[in-house]
Amino acid sequence: MIIIYTPEGGEPERYDARSLRVSEASIVQRTVGMKWAEVKEGLSDEDQDAMRGVVWVLKKRSNPSLRFGEFDPGIEEMVTRLDTREAADYIDGAFRLVGTEPEMTRESVAHALREMPQAADDPEHAERLIAELAKDPKDQEDQEVPGEEEDGEPSEPPSPSPTSTSPETSTSDSSPTSATSPPPSSTT
Repeated sequence: MIIIYTPEGGEPERYDARSLRVSEASIVQRTVGMKWAEVKEGLSDEDQDAMRGVVWVLKKRSNPSLRFGEFDPGIEEMVTRLDTREAADYIDGAFRLVGTEPEMTRESVAHALREMPQAADDPEHAERLIAELAKDPKDQEDQEVPGEEEDGEPSEPPSPSPTSTSPETSTSDSSPTSATSPPPSSTT
């Protein structure tokens, strides 16, 4: 979860809540009086205390003497956004519902997600992913199918890998192994 703090008259500052260390998360919990699960849920709901606690602890990295009471942002100065991984997980999860019910089509899921990019830190990334997943796989015939040439004929099978996972019997007389060579004769 990304918290964007824009102080009045200042430039936006971005804070990644997932960058917190356990010790820092403990400080947030004690300071705002919430368990970590509640803080995470609070970030999703743009809870002022949760956002303030996380930003304050992350700001303390560069300003260790900053006291909690000294960091008191305006109620409109902080928002949360999904980072690219969270947005991708959310979108992917929604498209997994396709086909579970007759009305759950790619088109209906894409429609339901139409405002989701606004909650993402990178809206363009979210929009591209939704558009990509909304395409019917049947409509992607333009793409080359592995194992077929452009004319639809089967292509040559790929060459085998240079290494094998199963042992093979050696056919070389010049490099016997313990399994193929006779025991050495004693010289005594």
